[in-house]
Order: sequence, then structure tokens, then C-alpha cells
Amino acid sequence: MSPIYFAAESPYLVSSSVGDFTRSHAELREENEALQRRILALSQTSQQAAALRAENDRMRTLLGSQARLPYEVLIAELVGVVPNPSSFQIVIDKGSQAGVHVGQAVLDAQGLFGQVVEVTRYTSRVLLVSDRDHAVPVQVNRNGVRSIAGGTGEPDVLELENVPVNADIREGDLIETSGLGGRFPAGYPVGVVHSVIVEPTSTYAEVLVRPSASLDRSRHLLVIFKPQTETDSLELEQ
Repeated sequence: MSPIYFAAESPYLVSSSVGDFTRSHAELREENEALQRRILALSQTSQQAAALRAENDRMRTLLGSQARLPYEVLIAELVGVVPNPSSFQIVIDKGSQAGVHVGQAVLDAQGLFGQVVEVTRYTSRVLLVSDRDHAVPVQVNRNGVRSIAGGTGEPDVLELENVPVNADIREGDLIETSGLGGRFPAGYPVGVVHSVIVEPTSTYAEVLVRPSASLDRSRHLLVIFKPQTETDSLELEQ
């Protein structure tokens, strides 16, 4: 009778096995999806941690740059880029409420970044050193030769204006702010001489400089506050 009983029960046994297999497959799939969601969440947390670590490093570098300055400074963050293809300007998150005013120099951890050209209550607009309308008095760190570094409208090129062909300026020379005019702090890096071109019939040499500041990458900046005595002297000169 055993074969008969087995034949009679086999449909129920097969049905039970298939049901167990289906349930196990569904549970495994659900567990796999849960693990994938968990991995995604951990990946996001890891990315955020990496971003915070990178921001921490940038802030440490910026604060180290602040320690080299004899002036009071304000740390600001870049919050926008002015959408004008013919101009290089950005927006920072500090305005008149924080004491920012037009004409202040703005630095990043590597060098001169630009200057404040417009201020609202909570934000300010900064003209980058690479803009055609920007110019800053500079000197060669090696020998003190003075000039004016003007923007060219190219994001990574400045040009020294009216440099005599016999001026002692070489490729690799560090160009820094001279402090003349009182607007920019003296001795801060502006850029490095990239090329010196002298045409036989020209009175002036073409001296191109690569900016020290990371104009297309820096997120945190320093706004420089000059001592009140220097500010008063500058206003009297003007």
C-alpha cells in the first residue's frame, strides 16, 4: 500500500516544496533589496564624510593663511557666480551687516582673489583678479621691480602693464602685492610669471602671469579689514 499512499500524497508534497521555495526566493530578494538600500545609505554617509573632511582641510589651510596677515579678516563663503560671460564676478555670503564694504581685498588660501565691488545687507559681489576691469599694484618678490597686474578676461592669465623691455623680470618670478595705494595688503602672492615676450620693435615687454589664487575652485575666502588709521589715510589721499 505504500506506493499508493506515496502517489496519493505526492501532489501535496510537491505543492509544499514549491511554496517553501517561492517563499525562500521572495525572502532572499527582499533581504537583498534591503542590503542594497543599506549599502547606498552607507555610501552616501561615506561621501558626506569625505566632503566634510575635504572642507575641513580647506578651512585649516585658509586659517593658516589668516595667521600670516596683520589685518582683521572675515571668513566668507562663495554662494554664487554672476552669470555674465564677459565678466568674472562671484557672490559671497557676507554683506554690510557683517561690516563688508566696497573696495575690500578678498583672498583665498593661495593668494589674492579679487576685491569687493558691490555690497547688499547679506551678500557682496567680488570682482576677480582675472577680470578685464581689475588691476592691482604689484612688485617682483626677487628684486622689488614694480608694475600693475591687470586681468585679461582669461581665467588663468594676468598681464603686467607697461613693462620696459629691459626690466629684470624672468619666468618663474613670484609677483606679490606692493601695498601701494593702500587698498591691497602688501606682500601677498598674486601669481607667478609664466612668460616674458620681447618684440624687437616694441618698447614694452609682454609679461604674462598665472594667478596664485584658485579662482575656479576656492569656496571659502578671506575679506580683509584694514586698520582704521590706514582707511582714514586712504580716504584723505583719494
